[in-house]
Amino acid sequence: MRIWSLHPRHLDRAGLVACWRETLLAQAVLADRTKGYRNHPQLERFRATADPLGAIGAYLSGVAAEADARGYRFDASRILRPIAPGTGRIPVTRGQLDYEWRHLGAKLERRSPPDAERWSRDAPGPHPLFTVVPGDVEAWERP
Repeated sequence: MRIWSLHPRHLDRAGLVACWRETLLAQAVLADRTKGYRNHPQLERFRATADPLGAIGAYLSGVAAEADARGYRFDASRILRPIAPGTGRIPVTRGQLDYEWRHLGAKLERRSPPDAERWSRDAPGPHPLFTVVPGDVEAWERP
């Protein structure tokens, strides 16, 4: 499961679809609708908020907004608690964002050279739910 801290605009088509699907799974875990992935480290930052379902809903809303901007049809009715992505921001470290940026670049090189070219001209920005703070790779990341 990869719930990117990066802004969804950085993801290629495959990455955006995978992010949507994996975050819907994360939402099911947080809503106690599935038994799998309960201890997945990516969920720690959502569980640490006052409203985990609202936080994951805000994340999904940001992904759905990017999909809409690209003309994709993600079913936003699947978001249990759709909240504006800038609401109740979650901190993410600069080190985490940089780590994910390199990880994404390697993925794009393998599966999507045109997107890798676009990636090489861009700079990493966070998903609207996150605010960047100084620090190394997050403790929940399993590199």
